Amino acid sequence: MVVSGLLSIGLGVAALSLPVPYVIESPGPTFNTLGTDNGKPVITVTGHESYPAKGNLDLTTVYVDGGPNGPVSVFEALTAWLNPAKAVYPQELIFPSGVTKEQSQQESAVAMTTSQENAVAAALKELGIPFGQKLQVASIPDDSASKGKIQEGDLLVSIGGKPISSLSVIQSELAAGNGKPVPVVVDRGGSQQTLTITPAKSENGRYLLGVVLQYRFTFPFDVKISLDKVGGPSAGMMFALGIVDTVTPGDLTGGKHIAGTGTITPDGAVGPIGGIDQKMVGARSGGATLFLAPAANCDEVVGHIPAGLQVVKVETLADARHAVELSASGGDTAELPACTRN
Repeated sequence: MVVSGLLSIGLGVAALSLPVPYVIESPGPTFNTLGTDNGKPVITVTGHESYPAKGNLDLTTVYVDGGPNGPVSVFEALTAWLNPAKAVYPQELIFPSGVTKEQSQQESAVAMTTSQENAVAAALKELGIPFGQKLQVASIPDDSASKGKIQEGDLLVSIGGKPISSLSVIQSELAAGNGKPVPVVVDRGGSQQTLTITPAKSENGRYLLGVVLQYRFTFPFDVKISLDKVGGPSAGMMFALGIVDTVTPGDLTGGKHIAGTGTITPDGAVGPIGGIDQKMVGARSGGATLFLAPAANCDEVVGHIPAGLQVVKVETLADARHAVELSASGGDTAELPACTRN
């Protein structure tokens, strides 16, 4: 009986240590976009007047265990399930099948670089500072409606006679054409060419050129963002707010401790992110009392807000800036939009 008991215990311990196909998300550290990281300013501006800022505009992060980052055990998964500050998801919901740690890190780094460029563009647009913006073709899928016509590296100049300044121009023209062939002018190696493309209809009913696009910006001054070991696109909005504060006189925060999360487009639209429950916990633990959350994440926010933290729903950079300025002035932030369950 003693031997059987010890054997059972050993088997139980072994079972708890077995890897399982789950991912655990935990609250990560926060980083003040107005402060420093490893002794370097997070945001450095060259070629334009910049102003030291007090207060905190914290970006928030999440630790991710499991998937390509290394397996988690049954015990770790069970412990995380019992911890309200953590979340456990099936691995396939977070990472594509077969993705390696190196591929995941590379994708995260690319997303971070893109979010930083978008943040600069959004901040300058919010401040009314002009800059150059073009859309370039990054890749063309094999089943694309533009295959054999548009080429990788082409700069999109106009569509249907309208200059292309953003993705929304393309989407509007394709929707208005209702699937009819449309003239698209591209800049290919410095020479403009007019191509006629018949857009394809997607499963959700939208008409598409079928190309993967990336923005190419020409900024009037240089903005460098230095932040080690943080990847992904979710810091975009907070970077943009930090840039706005850095290049304008005074303190946007009024010395207050504010945190937030959200992707950002060059037009200033704030998009949803993952792990917002854990990011709110991390923000409160870091000392924030006001948290800016993407409107698209509101269903996940409701019922999970830590004590002492006010969450404000934002859809644009202008919304976020208004919330920060109202808090800085001592205004009644209770009047700001809050998350409700749809």
